[in-house]
Amino acid sequence: MRVGPLKVKLQFACGDGFAMGPGKADLLDAIAAEGSISAAGRALGMSYRRAWLLVDEMNRCFTAPLVETGRGGGQGRGARLTGAGQDILAAYRALQADAAALARNPACDRLVAMLRHAPES
Repeated sequence: MRVGPLKVKLQFACGDGFAMGPGKADLLDAIAAEGSISAAGRALGMSYRRAWLLVDEMNRCFTAPLVETGRGGGQGRGARLTGAGQDILAAYRALQADAAALARNPACDRLVAMLRHAPES
């Protein structure tokens, strides 16, 4: 997320990858809204394979799965966030809001006052 010239990107590492970051949080939001991984991927402009790989990585990185899937479309099928998925998404979004508050910190103002608009050539 970008707040003025400050860019804050929260990522939680898991081995060599990331268990959670802004893109994965957006994917969880889309799955909750769309009810399927494929529809969530389409809504975010990514392939089903990419969306599925991200869901798989999240499910493997946390102690409980974040997304449950059922085969095929139709009533009761598709994908949904588990209770753990809802909790982790809410906690991540709360941390993002706290991080955005950094832009209101006087130390940020001091740094921004000394920042160029673009690098010197």
